[in-house]
Amino acid sequence: MSIESQLKGRSCLTLFDYTTEEIRYILDLAKVIKQKHKNKEVYHPLKGKVLGMIFEKSSTRTRVSFETGIYQLGGTGLFLSSKDLQLGRGEPISDTAQVLSGYLDGIMIRTFNQSDVEALAHYGSIPVINGLTDDYHPCQVLADLQTIEEVKGKLEGLTLTYIGDGNNMAHSLMIGAVKMGMHFKTAAPAGYLPNEDIVERAQVIAKENGVTITVTTNPKEAMADTDIVYTDVWASMGQESEQKEREALFKDYQVNTELVSYAKEDYLFLHCLPAHRGEEVTTEVIDGGHSAIFQEAENRLHAQKALMVALMSD
Repeated sequence: MSIESQLKGRSCLTLFDYTTEEIRYILDLAKVIKQKHKNKEVYHPLKGKVLGMIFEKSSTRTRVSFETGIYQLGGTGLFLSSKDLQLGRGEPISDTAQVLSGYLDGIMIRTFNQSDVEALAHYGSIPVINGLTDDYHPCQVLADLQTIEEVKGKLEGLTLTYIGDGNNMAHSLMIGAVKMGMHFKTAAPAGYLPNEDIVERAQVIAKENGVTITVTTNPKEAMADTDIVYTDVWASMGQESEQKEREALFKDYQVNTELVSYAKEDYLFLHCLPAHRGEEVTTEVIDGGHSAIFQEAENRLHAQKALMVALMSD
């Protein structure tokens, strides 16, 4: 069976779901789709398809890129706020999944609990795409991998360092990196490191692919000789009440001129956005010559279009 056939009708819950070859197929497709977009070619492989977009968390990039993406592919996107759905009034996810499967060709959901995304995919009969949960953010990392390859010319053999809270970005970057033959390092204060179970699963993949994972509380150790520097806000959505506490705990983990001096001279800086300049990263770094944050943000559109084509096309 071809990789194209393997992907049709599948869901994207985490990057654990996909093999290295399947991720490579999506990235190659994203490259082709981006070029078609630049050439202003009409490309409608999802003509007549409808994507339902469920949002329990607010969004800029996810909302706009998915809604624009499905439209540019010839389909239609429906914005479905959890406040407007019966789901928000207590309807079981199993019922919602089965009902929406009768109306739609795919669902993108951006929510808090990973278990909700998994339940939606389990009870539904159409592809479900994880637009973000507290544990994973696979769509962002597909765009990140696309950006790294555009700038660096390759993925395999590079080292990606994530500095900051061991959150959904840390988890998905770790999985994506080792799946694609990249070394991964991360640093955070004790108590804020990535989930140990997820690290253990990723370590198995890293060993199979001949790469390493380093988890440390020392940001300079993590930054040493790295190719890609990545960070995220210290307090994600739902953690706003911890903002002041986290600012104190993470102050030594700010990505600034001094810290990036430990990286390779030609390091690439990425951030999933939104960013808090002056907190997790200084203006000098995020707006400096090593940064590709807006190229990265644009690639959300192209990577997600490729993902939708791979999963939802006939």
